[in-house]
Amino acid sequence: MLGCIPSFLSLLFLAGSTSAQLSGSVGPLTSFAAKASNKVCDITDYGAVSNSTEDVGPALAAAWDDCKEGGLVYVPPGTYAMATWVSLTHGNASAVQLDGTIYRDGDDGGNMISFRHCTDFEFFSGNSQGALQGYGYKLLQNGEYGARFLRFTDVSNFSVHGFAMVDSASYYSVFDSCSNGEIYNIIIRGIQVGATDGVDIWGENLWVHDVEVSNGDECVTVKSPAKNFLIESIHCNLSGGTAIGSLGANTNISNVHYRNLYMNQADACYLKSNGGNGTVSDILWENVLINGGAYVLAVNENWELRDEDSGDGVQISNLTFKDWKGFNTDNSRPTIRIECADEVPCYDIILDNVNLWTEDGDYVTWSCQSAYGEGACLQDAGDDVENLASYSTAQTVTQTP
Repeated sequence: MLGCIPSFLSLLFLAGSTSAQLSGSVGPLTSFAAKASNKVCDITDYGAVSNSTEDVGPALAAAWDDCKEGGLVYVPPGTYAMATWVSLTHGNASAVQLDGTIYRDGDDGGNMISFRHCTDFEFFSGNSQGALQGYGYKLLQNGEYGARFLRFTDVSNFSVHGFAMVDSASYYSVFDSCSNGEIYNIIIRGIQVGATDGVDIWGENLWVHDVEVSNGDECVTVKSPAKNFLIESIHCNLSGGTAIGSLGANTNISNVHYRNLYMNQADACYLKSNGGNGTVSDILWENVLINGGAYVLAVNENWELRDEDSGDGVQISNLTFKDWKGFNTDNSRPTIRIECADEVPCYDIILDNVNLWTEDGDYVTWSCQSAYGEGACLQDAGDDVENLASYSTAQTVTQTP
């Protein structure tokens, strides 16, 4: 396994039950050992050569075709160039073991490796040395983008773990409409530039843990629709952090539990939308340490980087922020920003033992708009959450927490 999370975090956070917010079991139904005992498809038997020049794409696709029903595709130690992207579909009780390094060797967009409509599936490194190398800097330094590394679409009862992703030319991994999955022991390294999300997830019953991301955009981000997610032991470094969104029409997100988060120049919560509709409810962030960031705790329903969607706004309720410590890097920005849509004010927002300061100056500001609950500059909703008025307020705080 990759030791992605600094060991000192175990001293700072007390682990809880891993079942929190999950609706059932996660992971493959069959062990990779059982799949390997049934059949192994070594990509070198299908023409792959570890020489960093010959295209591994066709060999990987051929091995998958032979092993996608009950077998294991094996990428042995070595370096493999990839110029042809592959879409691997309809796997059943299958696995891919990445023990070597696959390099991006083409400039097409899309996804280098995508998995679609698979169940009882595992993508992992057996020696903890498997990696994807994108040489993204060759494109990104010129303002250009290339392919994402991995995309999983409609994959159920699965796990993805134990490898590294380095310098993608775009996003690193996307989990689209996936369910009953475990994503863990992954390390991501890239340059600081936008549109390089580390882990984007939406679906149902997903557990993401022990992931470290250094990039210039989102770290682990929840998109809509999403239900029953547990996201814990995450280290976001020089990144956008653990965000929700951006959100638009027909948003449907509920029962998400973030805990044991460490942010280094990253934002632990940035929930963002601009117009739209739907709901976000029952979200808990707890045990959070922040070593600098731009918007360390922010709910922003007027996010200007997204074109405004039709609708009065996303209805947000029952957000809890518990046991936060840290600081932001620039006190010209609010350390606590909860700005909701005037037409659909937020309610049941709780800040419990949230202690945030700044490394820039001797005061911080809090900003609240049409947001009701307890803590910071939030207003009390009383007993009638159906008829909440809009408001806007800012508060300057000069006493350190």
